[in-house]
Amino acid sequence: MTLSSLFSPCTIGQLNLGSRLVMAPMTRRMSPGGMPGADVADYYRRRAEGGVGLIISEGTGIADRAALAERGVPEFHGTALAGWADVLHSVHAAGACMFPQLWHVGSARKPDQTDTPAVPAVSPSGLFAPGKPNGEALDEARIAAIIAAYGDAAADAMRLGFDGIELHAAHGYLIDQFFWGPTNQRSDIWGREPWRFAQEIIRECRRRTSAQFPICLRFSQWKQQDYPARLFDTPALLEPFLAAMADAGTDIFHCSTRRFWEPEFAGSRMNLAGWTRKLSGKPVITVGSVGLDEDFLVTRVGDDPVPDSARLDLLGDMLASGEIDLVAVGRALIGDAHWGNKVRDGRFDQITPFTREALARLD
Repeated sequence: MTLSSLFSPCTIGQLNLGSRLVMAPMTRRMSPGGMPGADVADYYRRRAEGGVGLIISEGTGIADRAALAERGVPEFHGTALAGWADVLHSVHAAGACMFPQLWHVGSARKPDQTDTPAVPAVSPSGLFAPGKPNGEALDEARIAAIIAAYGDAAADAMRLGFDGIELHAAHGYLIDQFFWGPTNQRSDIWGREPWRFAQEIIRECRRRTSAQFPICLRFSQWKQQDYPARLFDTPALLEPFLAAMADAGTDIFHCSTRRFWEPEFAGSRMNLAGWTRKLSGKPVITVGSVGLDEDFLVTRVGDDPVPDSARLDLLGDMLASGEIDLVAVGRALIGDAHWGNKVRDGRFDQITPFTREALARLD
């Protein structure tokens, strides 16, 4: 059994991808001092060789002193850019495109787990979740500086030759903290217009790059603080959000769900990516437990891996019908760098499954 549509070439704007398989961003914490080294370059190169058309890097910190939560997470400014140039060269040489994911964790920061424990977290209202304060509320000057830092990172990405950028606006991190009422209790413009912060970041990234440079926005309903959380209960509520992000300059939406096969709204089989494609007309990436052997594609019967044909067929139908454009795979690609090639060739019995032990290595 194969999934040929996943491995067909795809053109989105100026992006020419060899396959529709995307490596999802996954934090690895293996960049000491924020600098990605040769081992990081080799890690991404192996995934490019393994059948991935587009690699989205792990989250990288913009140039704000509170951008990151933990040690070992890479930065995307200053001296770290030389390391990213080497990573990009390796990925391009292996035939894949690459976006850096630009990130600010907001109130998810853990100061005592960083090298700058005296630097507090920042967020819209100083809240990580209802009743859970962490750090300080942003003032106008700091908001402006963070928006500018995103623009600086976007400009650096284009200068280095990256094929686009992704803005992390999901999972309860800073941009998403503005979207979500429980973490945005401001009474000023940033509270009255909770999408405005994201819009200004997108506009600044567009201003600092070019009209053709791809900007991808990753968003989600769920939060690490609250898995059942929802920003939008109906398609009618989702549509104006998508229009606002597209008008600001978003080219691609990366729609993060925990299980790609679950319908987003009652009365339709479509997931969040399908609805986003339908309502915005923009290309979309679907993601959510694709390739995990306990959930999808490979189900273990004793010691024998067998393909999960129902979900395999569903994913194929979503691609073939144009309901989605790209499919992001996360932990399965940590488990096996050549997951894509093996799926393409139907070599399911050769797939090395993801295990938590794999998180300790850059295989």
